[in-house]
Amino acid sequence: RCFSKISQKVIKTCKKMGIKTVAVHSDVDSSAVHVKMADEAFCVGPAPTSKSYLNMDTIMEAIRQTGAQAVHPGYGFLSENKEFARRLAADGVSFIGPDTHAIQAMGDKIESKLIAKAAKVNTIPGFDGVVKVRVALLLHLSESLGSARGCTSDLLTVCESCSSEAADKSRTYILYYNCVCVFIQVLADKHGNALWLNERECSIQRRNQKVVEEAPSTFLDPVTRRAMGEQAVSLAKAVKYSSAGTVEFLVDSKKNFYFLEMNTRLQVEHPITECITGLDLVQQMIRVAKGYKLQHKQEDIPINGWAIESRVYAEDPYKSFGLPSIGRLSQYEEPLNLPGVRVDSGIQEGSDISIYYDPMISKLVTYGSTRAEALKKMEDALDNYVIRGVTHNIPLLREIIVHPRFISGDISTNFLPEVYPEGFKGHPLAAGEQRELLAAAAALHVAAQLRSQRFLGQQRVSSVPQERRNWELCVELDKGVHMLGGIKLNLNTGLSLCVPILLSIQCKTQNLLLLSKLAASLNKLMPEKIPEDTSSILRSPMPGTVVAVSVKPGDTVAEGQEICVIEAMKMQNSMTAAKTAKVKSVHCTAGETVGEGDLLVELE
Repeated sequence: RCFSKISQKVIKTCKKMGIKTVAVHSDVDSSAVHVKMADEAFCVGPAPTSKSYLNMDTIMEAIRQTGAQAVHPGYGFLSENKEFARRLAADGVSFIGPDTHAIQAMGDKIESKLIAKAAKVNTIPGFDGVVKVRVALLLHLSESLGSARGCTSDLLTVCESCSSEAADKSRTYILYYNCVCVFIQVLADKHGNALWLNERECSIQRRNQKVVEEAPSTFLDPVTRRAMGEQAVSLAKAVKYSSAGTVEFLVDSKKNFYFLEMNTRLQVEHPITECITGLDLVQQMIRVAKGYKLQHKQEDIPINGWAIESRVYAEDPYKSFGLPSIGRLSQYEEPLNLPGVRVDSGIQEGSDISIYYDPMISKLVTYGSTRAEALKKMEDALDNYVIRGVTHNIPLLREIIVHPRFISGDISTNFLPEVYPEGFKGHPLAAGEQRELLAAAAALHVAAQLRSQRFLGQQRVSSVPQERRNWELCVELDKGVHMLGGIKLNLNTGLSLCVPILLSIQCKTQNLLLLSKLAASLNKLMPEKIPEDTSSILRSPMPGTVVAVSVKPGDTVAEGQEICVIEAMKMQNSMTAAKTAKVKSVHCTAGETVGEGDLLVELE
């Protein structure tokens, strides 16, 4: 999905510049939007990324067969792969990004930190070396760096997970922080010129992945902004960087800032930088790759207005702030009718959201002359966004942007766990909101009943009295029961319902059931489902692939011990034991595909 979104942006820019395009795609993406937009398309393999989007041999063959002269790698897959950039250069094909030296230098967090130090860029105090995953050393490092959270076993599990995903499994870089995360956008050419294009605020995260971003940051003052920008440019020049790139900084409460890493590619949230500067970053990357000098000076780079980006994911926000959801989009309507709204998406109604790729549906961007205006537009845009067929995180996004702490700018990388310590539970309805919701639900139900009595404007034969005007309804809302008796409604089948009201209901609650009085009385006779003992049964919280199974029948596990790892949409989730017990049975094996709710392990 992410690949399709950035591909669309590249194709649009290329069309504007008079450049023909070729879209590569996997077989499951053959009907993707970017494939339809391009002048040509080339299938590079089956759904698994290792056999398609990461298959360099097939992609190189696509380049040769189509005669492509340049490759824009987007912001995933091979975008920061120095071997891919080297192979393109060897074949005389331009890589629209930095050269292999810069990719390699900034690709290693330890080496990049040493280079940053030499370039007089502020770096995080602490240990700069390689960490071998040993319990005693982890505990020592954790204490020496001032961490008072968690236990040694938790830290060991995290480091083992990082090591398993790393290219060099013997190297682990430890970083603990609770701060403000600010990214500086840089742009450099092949002639030694470099600019900083202001910052992006990226602190609202879950599992170290961004959820809401904005530009500029509420936290920076002009002096700090300039200092960060100048250091970012200094680092870019130190590695002879040429293209668009992002230097990531962590900022503490006293506005001390420290280099974290440099992303040698275009980033997902680049549209908010484009909104406040007026620059098309893809166009600038293409110009730089062709060898042109930058068109602008530092004094030409403005901050015009405010932009906010919400990452709309196919995720269940009620599970760990967002575990992947799969399915087919049965209804999909973007809020593009609203002013100041931009939607970068790679899907359309009918698209399938699968386990193979990133769960992002779209990047929803709003722009206004002030932050308050951009926030109001974002609220309206989320209320008008229609997504059906998959679970999505719009309820969480909406709660974030209207939360008083977010509005005041009091944010950090720990925003979500601090605001929702028990996890996200949805919008808490005030008394007035509850009455409005009950009334709206009743109106929708009655309108549907009346509309169902007509067919092409003609009255159907119906068991419901045609002149019925009084309705007795029962609404079950968040485990509460509300009787709506003797309601008098003057509705007709031509009733026009306000879409924003419907979507506000969608955002505010997910547990609403409306029944007639008769149906409600019969519903009471239904046997209650006995809750499952989740302490003894481990089920998959999401569809995915079993990466590893750490136990076998007969093993004794401790509470919190890792039992298995499930991977979906480029995300690994460690499944742990809810209690100390003996393993009764194991129902999964490494490499197996599982669905949401599938039984994984039973404990005695």
